[in-house]
Amino acid sequence: MRSQIEISAKLKVLYAIGRGLRMIVVGWNNGSPNNRTGAGYGVRIVREDRDMYFQNTWSSVIIELDNGDLLDVRLSASFWRGCTELRNVKIGKWMLEQGLAPWPKGDPPKLKLEPIGNRRFRLSRL
Repeated sequence: MRSQIEISAKLKVLYAIGRGLRMIVVGWNNGSPNNRTGAGYGVRIVREDRDMYFQNTWSSVIIELDNGDLLDVRLSASFWRGCTELRNVKIGKWMLEQGLAPWPKGDPPKLKLEPIGNRRFRLSRL
């Protein structure tokens, strides 16, 4: 039997999908990203969006890039404590290919992250 919390979280995601809601996220890097491989890059989500669109029972999410690539992105324990980044070398590679990285200090790119299903999101340029 599903818990009330699980049902409520799924309803939020269905509502977001039906209403075309999306999150605005910003580029993130670890301070020394690899501009050849894409390692050290990701996107940062504000805590309110994390709490609204993500479930703390998930160990990973599927990110669909606007080029069609599907990524299984692990949610670390720190994701729930305050490091609200989705980190993945393929996100970094995509950002480099799109000309979004590297960026000037203090001016990361803004991107769109849309919920498109259970544990699934689409990342694209704004």
